[in-house]
Amino acid sequence: MARRVYGQHVTDYQRILVVSTQAADGDLAKVRGRLGSSAVVLTAPTGDAKRVVQALGRGARPEVVLAPVRFPDVDRGHRLDEVVRRHAVADRFRDVVVVADPATITLLLRVLAPDQLPESGPVTEVGLRRGTRPVPLGPAVAAGVGLAVVAGLLSAVVPVWVLPLLALLAGLGLLAAPARRHVGQTLLIATGVALVFSLLAIAGSSRFPGSW
Repeated sequence: MARRVYGQHVTDYQRILVVSTQAADGDLAKVRGRLGSSAVVLTAPTGDAKRVVQALGRGARPEVVLAPVRFPDVDRGHRLDEVVRRHAVADRFRDVVVVADPATITLLLRVLAPDQLPESGPVTEVGLRRGTRPVPLGPAVAAGVGLAVVAGLLSAVVPVWVLPLLALLAGLGLLAAPARRHVGQTLLIATGVALVFSLLAIAGSSRFPGSW
């Protein structure tokens, strides 16, 4: 399911910016300023689309299906939807820009956002629902072990619980920022791993004095 969103970034939706080849330079400058660093631009292989892409200042991936046609097939809208979703699914946490003529955009939006009324203007923002960013468990575990080791090495200077506590507080704080929630979750996992690793090390040093 897709929906259109205007004037704000919705963190649990992947942003799809559909830009008309009739967009003015001012509209394109606004789009350029909102794009993330990993954004991908899909474009019709036409001269008008090339002007838009150049104004956006990004490399683009030409897609023949986005080229204007005089007599569209009955399934053209679905083919347009498929190519946009294919590029979106390749990385659910990047912006996708689609540059095409107004007629092509109308067909695309009818399938991509069928529950939305048409809006005037050369730029339409559509949000594709996505899940939360996955937490990299491997790096989180490695960070937890490293945190425990550093805390142990600095225990003569700083209480051993200080670094894990700081990591815990930072993780809890980042949970409130949706765009950084996965970082907060990583820190919380790392803190838990550090605690378990430290307890095992303490237990081992009790059995074998001098090993920690």
